[in-house]
Amino acid sequence: MSVKAFELVPAVERDLLMGDKARINVECIECCGKHLYVGTNDCFIHHFLLEEVPSQKGGIKYSAQKLQQKYLGLKKPVAELRAASALERLIVLCDGVLFLVDMATLETVPSATGSGGAKIKGVTSFCMNGNPVNTDPFCVEIAVISSRRRTVQVYTVYEDRVQLVKEVTTAEQPSVVSLDGYFLCLALASQYMILNYTTGASQDLFPYNSEERRPIVKRIGREEFLLAAPGGLGMFANAEGVSQRAPVNWSESVIGAAVCFPYVVALDQDFISIHSMLDQQLKQSLAFRDGHILQDFEGKVVLASTKAVYVLVPLPLEQQIQDLLSGDRVEEALVLTEGAQPNIPRDRFQILHRRILQQAGFIQFGQLQFQEAQEYFRKGELDVRELISLYPLLLPPTSSFTRCHPPLHPFADLNHLAQGDLEKGLRCKRFLISYLGSVRGTEASRASREEVDTALLKLYAEQDHESLLDLLASDNTCLLADSAPWLEKHSKYFALGLLYRCNGQDSAALQLWIRVADGELQDSTRPDLYEYIVDFLTFCPNLDLVWRYSDWALKRDPKVGVQIFTKRSSGKDQSGQPMPDDVITYLEKHSPARLLYLEHLVLERRIKKEKFHSLLAVLYLEQVLSLLEGAPPPAPGQLSLARERLQALLRESNLYRVQLLLGKMEGCDQLLLERATLHGKLEDHGKALDILVHQLQDYRSAEAYCLWASSSSSQGAACRQQLLHLLLDMYLGGGAEERRGDLEMAAVDLLNRHGERFDAVRVLSVLPEGWSLQLLKPFLGRAVRTSVHASRTSRLALGLSRAENLQLLHDRLKERKKPILVSEKRGCHLCHNTFSCPDVVCLPGAVPVHTHCIAHRLSDSALNTHADSAPSKHVDSAPNKNSTQNSNHT
Repeated sequence: MSVKAFELVPAVERDLLMGDKARINVECIECCGKHLYVGTNDCFIHHFLLEEVPSQKGGIKYSAQKLQQKYLGLKKPVAELRAASALERLIVLCDGVLFLVDMATLETVPSATGSGGAKIKGVTSFCMNGNPVNTDPFCVEIAVISSRRRTVQVYTVYEDRVQLVKEVTTAEQPSVVSLDGYFLCLALASQYMILNYTTGASQDLFPYNSEERRPIVKRIGREEFLLAAPGGLGMFANAEGVSQRAPVNWSESVIGAAVCFPYVVALDQDFISIHSMLDQQLKQSLAFRDGHILQDFEGKVVLASTKAVYVLVPLPLEQQIQDLLSGDRVEEALVLTEGAQPNIPRDRFQILHRRILQQAGFIQFGQLQFQEAQEYFRKGELDVRELISLYPLLLPPTSSFTRCHPPLHPFADLNHLAQGDLEKGLRCKRFLISYLGSVRGTEASRASREEVDTALLKLYAEQDHESLLDLLASDNTCLLADSAPWLEKHSKYFALGLLYRCNGQDSAALQLWIRVADGELQDSTRPDLYEYIVDFLTFCPNLDLVWRYSDWALKRDPKVGVQIFTKRSSGKDQSGQPMPDDVITYLEKHSPARLLYLEHLVLERRIKKEKFHSLLAVLYLEQVLSLLEGAPPPAPGQLSLARERLQALLRESNLYRVQLLLGKMEGCDQLLLERATLHGKLEDHGKALDILVHQLQDYRSAEAYCLWASSSSSQGAACRQQLLHLLLDMYLGGGAEERRGDLEMAAVDLLNRHGERFDAVRVLSVLPEGWSLQLLKPFLGRAVRTSVHASRTSRLALGLSRAENLQLLHDRLKERKKPILVSEKRGCHLCHNTFSCPDVVCLPGAVPVHTHCIAHRLSDSALNTHADSAPSKHVDSAPNKNSTQNSNHT
């Protein structure tokens, strides 16, 4: 792929160089700053001053002024020229003689030490050391090839003399030499080699026939050389003989080469070829006839034909890169940019590199290569608004963003890019959604959060994207004024409500959602919108909104609407929560909801408040009475369910007003079971059992009543036994003659089922004499087992107590037999004074104390439970053998 990297500009025209002398040819050139020196075949040196002048086309042209010329008097062509600007000298090779010439006057410099001191004879070629090892700033180092023997000599050149530093011998006669530091790169007759002239170490590179083609050895950098290799290759080699760059494939007839990074310039008889060192591709080719000299001087490439001198002017790097980008050659532009990094200041390179990456991203974007575009945008740290601005109406009107200048792309907007292709436009929008989603919340979008979030919202709404709700549910900075009309346009009313909520306008959000739920506005985003509104009000801290909009929710569905109050926080922190009394008052016009709320307070939250329990019981009772009246007729099972709830509350709660409920049940013979429960709450067990046995004739319920009533009593088993005996007496007390048999059978069943709970003696005393033992066999078996078990348990407990007592007596005797050691050094545990005599009392734990101390303590009744008074003295008050032994022992 071609690129225009250089322009060939004339520097010294033929007329200025030789006038009307047709036989004069250019043999060598040297450039030092603005000064150009030309050696010709008639032994003249011409001195020109070159000035860069802007051309009308915006490029550069040269204006040459001839300052002087000098004839050297040797009648041979000037073979080579090298400028030593520090010495203000030209090093000239002419007729095999190397000598010094003053750069200003072109006069030959005489030797300071006499004839021959500033000259070297028998020289075929020489070069200067581009990486000198001598630290003296007023000298230069050169390498010289001798014509008389296979040697290379290294000299130090001063202002008026030369000094031999080193001479090395080679296996073959060298023809071309280049010097870098201590390393000589030589073209011998048959091969190239690297030679360290201080150590003598050498490294053969590759074979080369110097008779077939002209060898080229060019120093291009620190310890790196460019060589003309067989097969038309330009090979790179470092001082170790290793090639770290790929070779350049140039012409086999190359006669000169130079490096102007990142390009290799090669000259043959008809063309100038320019290759990239980065990808080794041919980038440019210029026609140039009769060229035979190519040199680079401090980054300036100078060429010469036999009659004129030219300068190869590189185009600015930015222009080259832009030319490549204009041709959509993204990879080449990036390679060129990154390859030029060592030659560009860091700050400038970073700015340039970012811009090139951004341009590359837009090129790939225009070609719908979205993955590559995204990667370039990321590396180039693109201001995301550059991309958003391509999409009409996505940037908010309040945004202060302006596009980069010069522009990063040629597109006016997405319509210009898509050219009416709807599918292409849709793909671009999908890419923008993906890209904005990836950069949202990162450092790349920190300065443009509002634009990014607003653009995403608009795209999500337009594309009916599932992430619209996620965006609004997260922490976002969508602009309300710009986003609301867009959401309305696309009928995203639920999302609009979320946007209102994000901006603190909860009331507006609720009004909008209610309109959608009532069908006034159409939006299918949330089929369960009503439930969502209820949840929103449930967790809304603004009680004004709760009171204002709960009425709508309760009218629509009381069972769901009441969750606004039942699902609210019931923890210790009730700040911001409605008071239950206020809620109950509010729900008076919503009876089903009020009932559900009371159930929540009483049955779920277990609030111990008489008002709530009584009100719930009254509502349950009214519901049952309404169903009993049968207008309208209840559904199957509805009455039984209502009575079960009432009965459960009456049994489990102890906080409701019993008399109030009994008054409301007065005259209702269908609620006998409930009345019995209420009499039980009043501990009027006889009346309760009378209702169950004689009015309801529900013997099972009577037994269950006894168990239930005794379970809540503090007396427990005794109360249960009393109630069962009361029930038994009621069974045996008789009733109507026709029911006597049923009551006796109920009594038998009661005894047989709960025999262990009765007082057997008392039962036998009241049983009719005519009952058979076989009939009471289960009861008697249970009673006997219970009696035997109780007897055996008591005997076992008695035995265990006696064993424990015996063990305590044994431990007591052991403690009394132990000696108690006292001494004058040991103190009383009560008064902390030492003992003066063995008259002591021992406390539990073998703690000795004074007798008067324990007597005083006992008189105050402070330690009457701690002193062991029975064996109060382990040591008698009068000294005995044991105490004396203890004292003496101590």
